[in-house]
Amino acid sequence: MLSPSELLRYERQIPIFGVEGQERLKKASVLVAGVGGLGSFEALYLAALGVGKLVLVDGDVVDESNLNRQVLYTVDDLGRPKAIAAAEKLRRFNPNVEIVAVSERITEDNVDGLVSEADYVIDGLDNWEARFILDRAAYRRGKPFVHAGVYGLQGQVIVVVPGETPCLRCLLPPSLKTPAKIPAVGPVVALVGSIAVTELMKLITGVGEVSKGRMIIIDAYNMDLMRVHLKQRAGCSC
Repeated sequence: MLSPSELLRYERQIPIFGVEGQERLKKASVLVAGVGGLGSFEALYLAALGVGKLVLVDGDVVDESNLNRQVLYTVDDLGRPKAIAAAEKLRRFNPNVEIVAVSERITEDNVDGLVSEADYVIDGLDNWEARFILDRAAYRRGKPFVHAGVYGLQGQVIVVVPGETPCLRCLLPPSLKTPAKIPAVGPVVALVGSIAVTELMKLITGVGEVSKGRMIIIDAYNMDLMRVHLKQRAGCSC
């Protein structure tokens, strides 16, 4: 049940999906994998929506080169673990949300335990190796997984629902390698992260059409947005 304070805090969004939808958000838990560029925006907007529990996972520390796009950090956070610094900001931003900080990189050894901590998984990572590990674990455990990625002024969002859609490995080659440094600018990271959170919000509340089985492609060079239908890859374990 929502408290009087929560009813006031969320009064502008409750008309969109009703009190029942807001209560679904409150009961939901989300694993935010990575709280860098994408993950900072994703975690902030999920906390603003009133998602009941966020598990923030990131093994990096704040670097000055992060500050052009990672909105949860300031110069005072330089050298601090991102998960810890982000959790502190989000607890102050919305005390109604339970925030769990995990200062670890996602690996084959810890991924199952991390995924088991939440109902949903959202991708704020910057490397494909960890994404594929996360995708396998989420699919194995039946957890919906929202992938988001950015490169320069372009990005993509894919909603993976086990048993209903292809997995991430169906759509992208497992041999995909991560560049040493990915070009990124704050407004585009925010745009892609916002779309990812919007898809997850619809998935949780049941309001609107979720883009299951489609890749949302964002091209900020021309401000185009496209949706491409996806098919399961023959022989994929999903």
